[in-house]
Amino acid sequence: MPAQLDTTIIESWHRNSDPWIAAIRNGEIESRTLVTNAAIVETVRAYAPASAVDLGCGEGWLIRALPEVQMMGVDAIPTLVEQAQAAGGGTFRCLSYEQIADGALQLSADLAVCNFSLIGKEAVEGLLRAAPSYLRCGGHLVVQTVHPVLACGDAAYVDGWREGSWAGFNSGFQDAPPWYFRTLSSWIALFENNGLRIRELREPLHPHTGKPASLILVGQLPD
Repeated sequence: MPAQLDTTIIESWHRNSDPWIAAIRNGEIESRTLVTNAAIVETVRAYAPASAVDLGCGEGWLIRALPEVQMMGVDAIPTLVEQAQAAGGGTFRCLSYEQIADGALQLSADLAVCNFSLIGKEAVEGLLRAAPSYLRCGGHLVVQTVHPVLACGDAAYVDGWREGSWAGFNSGFQDAPPWYFRTLSSWIALFENNGLRIRELREPLHPHTGKPASLILVGQLPD
């Protein structure tokens, strides 16, 4: 069943790629426009990579926001990859996390970034295990995700699958995908169990609520 839920996520994104492109390009997601977009750009720039790969790049906005970095974008959804290619700013490939875990990417980038793109379980675990296949020795993995304390809501603070929701998004979205909730300690363990030493944690604050809008983790492969 868990692997089936990872597949359900991809199926949902096939159906929701067009409204997602509109939401990103029209600035419809307040937390992104106010906080998290700038937070991930700032974090990547802090490590001054010459080359980077955006895993789960969507329509490619982050690649266009980092013109000084030689970047590749990878996504499993053909429509998103096509739109990213049309907008330019880097090179793009259509690959699933499972394909990357099997060695299909074969890069030696200075940095890999996953911006709100790690919402499954087995597929995510495989992607992190494969880090040496797309990062150079000493390279960094930067992940921005929902902040576990806030995202937990009223549910128990334990790892597990949760129902998805498009609440707050435009009416074009349908069939929200499930997502796998991880506690803060589980995120750290996910990095360290796959040979990525935690270098830094950031908790960008929402300017209106004063609460964390996200969690950013930076891990590093051994030299």
